[in-house]
Amino acid sequence: MVIRCVSLQHKGRYYPFKLHSLKLNKLGFEYPKLIWYLNRVFENCPNDYFENGPRSSALKFGLNNLNIHQIIGHEVSSLCRIGLNMNKERFRDNHQRVQVFMLENDDKTIGMEVPIWLNKDEYNYYSQTFRSDEPLTGHIDVLRIEDGKIWIWDYKPNAFSEKFASTQTFFYALMLSRRTEIPLENFRCGYFDEDYAFIFKPELKNLIKESLL
Repeated sequence: MVIRCVSLQHKGRYYPFKLHSLKLNKLGFEYPKLIWYLNRVFENCPNDYFENGPRSSALKFGLNNLNIHQIIGHEVSSLCRIGLNMNKERFRDNHQRVQVFMLENDDKTIGMEVPIWLNKDEYNYYSQTFRSDEPLTGHIDVLRIEDGKIWIWDYKPNAFSEKFASTQTFFYALMLSRRTEIPLENFRCGYFDEDYAFIFKPELKNLIKESLL
C-alpha cells in the first residue's frame, strides 16, 4: 500500500489530503493530466485561495435539469457502512472513518479530501453566481475511477434529506475538470450514506444562467 498524505490548513482546520499512488497509476492511465494534477497539488497547493471566498460546500442553490438517480444498496453505501463500524478506534470523525476505509480497502478509490478550485475567468457567470470574484474552493471527500469515468463522491450522513449536495458535487466536478483540462463528460457525481446513494452525470447545460439567479 502506497498512500501519500499531507495535512492542509484551510479555513482554520486541517484537511488530510491522501492519495493512493498505486491505484491512481493503475486506474488513471487514461487520464495523465489527472495524475499530474494530483501529484502536483501535493507540492504546490495555492493555500491562500482557501482562506477567503466562496466554498462549494456552502452553495445554497439548485441547478438546471439534473437527472439524479436514487440507489439503495450501492457499492459506496456498503463501503460506508463497513467503514463506520470498523474505524471507530482509529478516528472520532465519521468522515475520516468512511474516507480512509475506502482509500485503504476499495479498489476504485484513489484519493480523499482532494483540494480543488475555480477562478473567475473559468466560468462566464462567476460573479453573478457566487457574488464574489475570489476563487471558489472545495475538498472532494472521495475520488474514485470506475469504468473509465472519474467519480466525485461526497459523504453525507443523511443523504436522503440533502437539498444542495448535487450542486456541491457538480461544482467539484467542474473545478477538477478545469484544473485537469479533462472534459466534463468524463466525470460522474454522487453523494451517499450507508443506506442511499444519489448519482448524476454533470453537464454544462445544467449551468444555464437563469437557473442560478
